[in-house]
Amino acid sequence: MIVVDTNIITYFLIRGERSDSVDRLMECDPDWCAPRLWLDEFLNVLTTYERNEFIATDDVYQLLEDAVELMDGRSYEIAPERVLAVARRTGCSAYDSQYVALAEDIGAMLYTCDKGILNKCPDLAREPE
Repeated sequence: MIVVDTNIITYFLIRGERSDSVDRLMECDPDWCAPRLWLDEFLNVLTTYERNEFIATDDVYQLLEDAVELMDGRSYEIAPERVLAVARRTGCSAYDSQYVALAEDIGAMLYTCDKGILNKCPDLAREPE
């Protein structure tokens, strides 16, 4: 099992420059999980892409359905106190700290393309290759 952030989910479902590396990550370890926050962040991605006309309205609903199916039963609530402790220790945002906390709590690697997380948590966070 690995923890993935919303960037990874997005690159998996919305094809782009990093999609090939995320596909390889899925092939190596298809058991993805994330904090419940991923859905709120993904909704924001969909809204932004739709507003900027990168994706059509009809595609938004299919992408949302695909994302929910992909992460069904793999989303976890993170205790607020735990998020604060990780944020203080790492210097990450509270949002990013949810991913870090989950990875630490389950003893898994965190896959992200977020340079801040990669720099602040080099022993835990990896970028898909």
